[in-house]
Amino acid sequence: MSSSRKHHLKSLMLSIAKGLLEEEEREREEERERYMDENCPPLSLPRSMQELQEMCKEIHRKIDVIDEERYDLEMKVTKSNKEIDDLKIKVQDLMGKFKKPVLRKVRMSADAMLKALLGSKHTVNLDLRANLKQVKKEVKDEDKELRDVGDWRKNIEDKSGMDGRKKMFEAEA
Repeated sequence: MSSSRKHHLKSLMLSIAKGLLEEEEREREEERERYMDENCPPLSLPRSMQELQEMCKEIHRKIDVIDEERYDLEMKVTKSNKEIDDLKIKVQDLMGKFKKPVLRKVRMSADAMLKALLGSKHTVNLDLRANLKQVKKEVKDEDKELRDVGDWRKNIEDKSGMDGRKKMFEAEA
């Protein structure tokens, strides 16, 4: 296509677009006029004080109705915005989640695990029994007496009555 042909087509498109924009502007102006005629009656100035007060009261009633509608719409908007924010948070939470892979069991000794965690520089032996002291078990005489109680009936007969209690106190002292 030649440059003169391109220039001619471009100018035609611009002129058509200009005409469409002017037509839209005219339609908007007509719509505005029609809306104003429907919702705003022509102004009639009252001649007396009583008519002026009635007109002010009527205007105040209309203002109250419009304020209530505005408040209701603001509440709807704030509620909708809150719901939108909550849904955005839910979407982000869902997109952030992922499947955790199934972990398989790994058999590793404690030495190997420490070596893996601490690196090859640290060599630690976990032979815990090597560091323990040897302790000899001492058997106390009291423990022997408790084990060698013998016949329980004999024990009860010895402690029964006042003599048995007397023996208990004497044994403690």
